[in-house]
Amino acid sequence: MAGEANSNEIVIPSVTRIYLGAVGSTAPADATSAMPAALRNCGLSTEDSLKFNTEPNFEQVRSAQSSYPTRTFQTTDAATIEIDLQQWSGENFKAVYGGGEIAEVTVAGQTGVKHYKFSPPKIGGRTEVMAVVEVIDGGKHYRFVFPRCMQMEGVSGDLAKTKEAVLPLRLAVQGGDDLDAWYVLTDDPAFTPAA
Repeated sequence: MAGEANSNEIVIPSVTRIYLGAVGSTAPADATSAMPAALRNCGLSTEDSLKFNTEPNFEQVRSAQSSYPTRTFQTTDAATIEIDLQQWSGENFKAVYGGGEIAEVTVAGQTGVKHYKFSPPKIGGRTEVMAVVEVIDGGKHYRFVFPRCMQMEGVSGDLAKTKEAVLPLRLAVQGGDDLDAWYVLTDDPAFTPAA
């Protein structure tokens, strides 16, 4: 019965993953089928860094006849995704810095040795990505789908000797014309629509 205490509705995210792809990539159709090939698993991340935040903004109308607002209306909506990636790869660097280019560098006097140069994007050169956050709790699966995101924050890298260095991925969810800015796919029976 709805509203009763039910410990089966507690979610403990025992496994989390984040996938990125080009905007317009095929989204997963459901909560458990194979992830579409165009979406790349970003790999290992720190245990407690994954966060999804929504930040609606409101305005209030005040009237002389009331000490409380007489009307409240929403003006904007915003959402962000945060995760600290442990794997340093070219694709993860590009995701964290909002794009950029990777080129092979020729090393004078060395054969068979490859070096690479990562150049972050110039102003106006950031690229949007599609993101899918996967959360698994035993037999319950959730996929948060974000058709359009963009990295819009500065990157603070902590290069301490006593712990692993992470790549802080911070994505701002972008809106669309007729698309949901984000949505969740799940097989959790607690989401069954009311009759």
